[in-house]
Amino acid sequence: MNDQFRSFAKYLSILLLLIGIGLYLLPAIEYAIIGMTTTPRTISARGELAADEKNTIEIFEQASPAVVYISTSKQVVDPWTKNVMKASQGTGSGFVWDNLGHVVTNHHVIAHASEAQIRLNDGRTYPAALVGSSPEHDLTVLRIRVPINRPPAVPIGTSADLKVGQKVFAIGNPFGLDYTLTSGVISALDRSLSGRDNSTIDHLIQTDAAINPGNSGGPLLDSAGRLIGINTAIFSPSGTYAGIGFSVPVDTVNQVVPEIIAKGRYERPRLGVEINQEVNAALLSQLGLEGVLILKVTPGSTAEAAELRGAKIAPDGDIIPGDIILKLGGSSVSSVRELLARLDDFSMGDKTSITIWRSSKTLQLNIEF
Repeated sequence: MNDQFRSFAKYLSILLLLIGIGLYLLPAIEYAIIGMTTTPRTISARGELAADEKNTIEIFEQASPAVVYISTSKQVVDPWTKNVMKASQGTGSGFVWDNLGHVVTNHHVIAHASEAQIRLNDGRTYPAALVGSSPEHDLTVLRIRVPINRPPAVPIGTSADLKVGQKVFAIGNPFGLDYTLTSGVISALDRSLSGRDNSTIDHLIQTDAAINPGNSGGPLLDSAGRLIGINTAIFSPSGTYAGIGFSVPVDTVNQVVPEIIAKGRYERPRLGVEINQEVNAALLSQLGLEGVLILKVTPGSTAEAAELRGAKIAPDGDIIPGDIILKLGGSSVSSVRELLARLDDFSMGDKTSITIWRSSKTLQLNIEF
């Protein structure tokens, strides 16, 4: 009986050992079997795209043919041979404005360049001619001659009714990577930003859609695929995307660009007054007012026609305040910068009202630019 038990135990031990070895080798056996097959894995069904994904795809497919890639160059002189050579300056983005070949971009994209080349979505490249610029708005219009199959223009929207939180889409060529789509929301409205020439660009749209060097001049679109702005700048200590980008609103673009196309330049409405920020701040602080002090009225100007009055110098050298502008077109004006921003709301020939403080009284006058 003991011999039989010992034999059984021996066989059981061998069986358990074989089972253990089999379990240990099973993954290797499975890997060898699977590895020897050449049949691709079964593809899982995708199903329908989400509605917002479909909308994003449609926006890109409809708008991207109107977006262009701009490369600029400038002439340089070899200091040794005195030969004039062409050197690459930079790249940027732009978009087709109309069916006449006009392309809109930022002024800083082509500033200081002697030549610009525009590459269309289908790969065709054309030399660009400068139509005109408005550096104050960082806007430039170029023109290309496209004989056949002209690219479509971007549909125009409005920026007057934009809301913080709206979805937006940017198309451009960041770092030369052409036709890149990014998305985000409107983070803030009516921002102001100091320009490269110490000027100030007002009424900007702030967005968190990724905007990087090379995106400048590209379109900012709403969820209907309409143009609502032109990507113009980023706020970033490193010079790359940091979550804050700025766009010139389309209402400004739609006011400035037609003027540039028609006249080669944008004529900003002017009151025809001389003002000084430092003097303005000092005197108005003494008077307890917020506005813009008129130092001098230019002869033949809008201000003279409206009978506005400038300041006077007393015998002791003190400044006797003249008219102080409080409102323009119903909008309050508390600084020189705000006055310039309000002037951008009008075009030459427009009529509006101006509210002033004169001799301790508030008056409202009519003016025509």
